[in-house]
Amino acid sequence: MTVSNDNKMKKADLIAKMAEKSGLTKDNASKALEAFISTVIQALHDKQEVQLVGFGSFYIGSRNAITARNPRTGEPIQIPATNFPKFKAGKLLKDAVN
Repeated sequence: MTVSNDNKMKKADLIAKMAEKSGLTKDNASKALEAFISTVIQALHDKQEVQLVGFGSFYIGSRNAITARNPRTGEPIQIPATNFPKFKAGKLLKDAVN
């Protein structure tokens, strides 16, 4: 397995590495990864935190609505409130990269 020249592990690289380490076929590793991703997305959609002890936590952050100014005209504009996914690395992951 090779990692692309831009030093990023792409999804296909991750699937190949998962298959190699787990003994699964690439097809089964792909299904497992897709199941993980869709489960995390659904949990976040349902306002649940996903906590993987040692690895980290996926959770929802939020920004309040604000009034800002258009830099060209100076007119006030409304920026709506929004939710967004966040990830906080756990101790095991932090220690592994340091």
